[in-house]
Amino acid sequence: MTFEEALESNQSLFQVELSSDARTRLSAYYSLLTRWNARLHLVAPCSPEEFATRHVLESLMLLKHLPEGAKIADIGSGAGLPIVPCLIARPDLQATLIESSQKKSVFLREALKSVARQATIIARPFEEVPTPDVSFVTCRALDQFIEKVPDIMRWAPPGSSLLFFGGETLRSRLSKETQEYKIPLSERRFLFVTTALTN
Repeated sequence: MTFEEALESNQSLFQVELSSDARTRLSAYYSLLTRWNARLHLVAPCSPEEFATRHVLESLMLLKHLPEGAKIADIGSGAGLPIVPCLIARPDLQATLIESSQKKSVFLREALKSVARQATIIARPFEEVPTPDVSFVTCRALDQFIEKVPDIMRWAPPGSSLLFFGGETLRSRLSKETQEYKIPLSERRFLFVTTALTN
């Protein structure tokens, strides 16, 4: 199954409806990532179908939690997941991508250029970045993510929505008020939605 076929046949499982234009742009992003991956190790090797479901459609689960014109910070953007697919599907979103690796930041610029989407890219660790004016913060693949969750929660704007991908270990670090949404085609992975501290 090709990447685009996998998007089309699995999108309903993830409660996503992609236009043909979005699928074309996502395919361009996937092609670019495939070319860069051998050099930068952006994602673990996987089939086109797995990349479509495990990475892209999973990322797009964020969309129903983001209102029109939402401002979002993505910490540890790396391969552009989850934020690049979201920007492709929803050009109304305003994003700040924070990635400590200079090389991966170059890839992110190329990825956004290839799909004609704009965003702010900051090539520094989030701990060194002043908290941006956003209402949403997401993180999917940051190194040592579990250990850094408390730091992210302190860094995030007070009262902002935090959208994290993870499993049981992450759940234990979050408040009891956290909402969780099981990720289709996975056994123990969830999208967690919680609120940053207000003081």
